[in-house]
Amino acid sequence: MKILLVYPKNPDTFWSFKYALKFIFKKASNPPLGLLTVAAMLPEEWEKKFVDMNVNILSDKDLKWADFVFVSAMIVQKESITEIITRCKKIGVKIVAGGPLFTTGYEDFKGVDHFVLNEAEVTLPLFLEDLKNGCANHVYTSNQWADIKKTPLPLWKLVNMKQYVTMNIQYSRGCPFNCEFCDITLLYGRIPRTKDKDQVIKELENLYLQGWRNAVFFVDDNFIGNKRKLKEDILPAIIEWMKEKKHPFSFITQASIELSDDEELMQLMVRAGFDTVFIGIETPNEKSLAECSKVQNKNRDLIDCVKKVQGFGLQVQGGFIVGFDNDPLSIFETQIKFIQKSGIVTAMVGLLHALPSTKLYCRLDKEKRLLKGASGNNTDFSINFIPKMNYEVLIEGYRKILNTVYSPKHYYERVKTFIKGYKPLQKKIHRFRFRYLGAFFKSILFLGIIGKERYHYWKLFFWTIFKYPRLFPQAITFAVYGFHFRKIFEKYLQG
Repeated sequence: MKILLVYPKNPDTFWSFKYALKFIFKKASNPPLGLLTVAAMLPEEWEKKFVDMNVNILSDKDLKWADFVFVSAMIVQKESITEIITRCKKIGVKIVAGGPLFTTGYEDFKGVDHFVLNEAEVTLPLFLEDLKNGCANHVYTSNQWADIKKTPLPLWKLVNMKQYVTMNIQYSRGCPFNCEFCDITLLYGRIPRTKDKDQVIKELENLYLQGWRNAVFFVDDNFIGNKRKLKEDILPAIIEWMKEKKHPFSFITQASIELSDDEELMQLMVRAGFDTVFIGIETPNEKSLAECSKVQNKNRDLIDCVKKVQGFGLQVQGGFIVGFDNDPLSIFETQIKFIQKSGIVTAMVGLLHALPSTKLYCRLDKEKRLLKGASGNNTDFSINFIPKMNYEVLIEGYRKILNTVYSPKHYYERVKTFIKGYKPLQKKIHRFRFRYLGAFFKSILFLGIIGKERYHYWKLFFWTIFKYPRLFPQAITFAVYGFHFRKIFEKYLQG
């Protein structure tokens, strides 16, 4: 059997880092962990090829070679997946589809031969058994949660790691919270399921043996869902392994805001090699937090929480949303002030979207306020429901936020705010690698000489060198990020 695993193209968004990647000659941020894990679940004797459309072109020759094309996708990749299905049907190759996009809306896709939904550890063996017996069904689904302690190592040999910035690892699935707009508990449940320390170390060792020596993204939707296990078991094991291997990786992950309440946990994470954490801030407005059931963010000084996390050596990347029913007209200015004061450099601000089957989607459906299917991209100025706020006012306010926080003046001010409060461990300082020297010189050319931000670039350049020289590489990295954010925003404005 010949299997072609295809990962669809991501649209240009703030998260794509498209323009930043060009500085370091990379094609994509990270490979698709789910699809590579599925590859490891297929019979070993089957031939397998992998095409990430964010890295390589999907050719008709690839499609004609395959007996089956396996695809996995997120909602934001809907346009690309539609193109893939059309091409497969034209050539006559069968399609097996799974992942979040199909699990919450497979009925929208005609032409797919087999849907393997929910968690592949549960449903894929059922499909493979039926396929072997010549009686494969159209849809495989299950309400059973997988035991991820049995999940195999991803098939990294299919990937050209040099094309990516980070590699991926998953320690847990599920989140103890149940925010109205989020589909994570729908897909993975509210009780975090975790791997054991031996599994985690085995996965790190596997990446190490592949020759990887860069950032590793723990893709857990809430890494700290089980704090006790992290502190007593997982993090101490990672610390020991990293010390033994002379710290080959740095780690990135996602967590909820109560991370700031646990100093021991933050210290252990930093000692283990974590230097960046994405946190869903969403909004400083208490009524909007109550509306969306973001209980973990309520009744706390969110700016102090962010600064505390960054003071422990973890850069906070923040998610922000406007468009809640309880958002006042002042929310746009409030968001701007919060972002600037917090020093969150990578501030991902989006419009509220109702993702399929979420509590928000169901509520808006009952209220007859849904307009169309979600694009999955909450930064493209689209909205799929009727907001309580006047639509034109909401869009114009959102435009004002982006135009402000991504403008060179405000963006570089935020970088300085972050650097002043950031206290990384000495041995964990972000350093230039030799292969990134080219990116440094490109930043001088494109940002310092011909860029709109050249005045702010040089101001940050010399300010950091003289006051915070250890953080100079981090400052230049942020400058490159800022260029990407501005280019994406300008692209949306022109569109």
